[in-house]
Amino acid sequence: MNSRCDNMIGVILAAGMGTRLMPLTKDIPKALLKINNVTLLERMIKNCIQADITKFIIIVGYNGEKVEKLSKSLEDKYNIKIKTIRNEKYDITNTSVSTYLASTYIEKEDLDDFILVNGDNVVDPLIIKRIVETDNTSMIIDNYKQLNEESFKLIIDNESFNDDKTISNGVINSIGKELNIPKSSGEFIGLSKLIKSDINDFNKFLNESINEDPQNYYDFSFKDLSEVKTIDFVLTNGLKWSEIDDHNDWEYAQKLIDELEN
Repeated sequence: MNSRCDNMIGVILAAGMGTRLMPLTKDIPKALLKINNVTLLERMIKNCIQADITKFIIIVGYNGEKVEKLSKSLEDKYNIKIKTIRNEKYDITNTSVSTYLASTYIEKEDLDDFILVNGDNVVDPLIIKRIVETDNTSMIIDNYKQLNEESFKLIIDNESFNDDKTISNGVINSIGKELNIPKSSGEFIGLSKLIKSDINDFNKFLNESINEDPQNYYDFSFKDLSEVKTIDFVLTNGLKWSEIDDHNDWEYAQKLIDELEN
């Protein structure tokens, strides 16, 4: 096992209602949708296990008891540890609150680094391996995909790339969907890592964001964190992924899984 991952936690956000995927999500959260008879949640956990992560925190909300039930069976199936935490206000909050529930628990329990991923993501497993190997707090940035109005874009100042062009350090100037596309550095794919020494600051920024608006996304807290801590921006360099927000995403994700697994 990679010693870097011995105590690393995989945090998976699976509390949302997935209203844009109705009627597929009428009775289950997005994370329990199946592609090739495997739920998105189980597939993400398997990807993390391939990167030697065996401890997980799953934030549940909408139909949370179904995620809790599956989590117990996955613990036995893969010999891993899963803790579920409920976001009781999942219907009136957003990812900042769900993330805060996990990250404050991790800080309180004095746990180690954690990776953070949205439960509706499908990714090439190599992307997870790349972020696990970084030394600093990190974000995965897609530098290949053609950006559009829905892309969660970043503008990064003072970029400094490694020789292999895979990682840059810098400060996030702006982040969000409304950014100017030509000026953007790429798209944040909803997969990040927090190292232990940065979690306290991250939680402070999350708390400020939640107090401002509980519907905020956790992503914005990375902008504040980048101003006081070092963040690595790990480029996909063509590795494929997809979030699943609507039915078009769902169709693409099914094709992507077939491509990755065949």
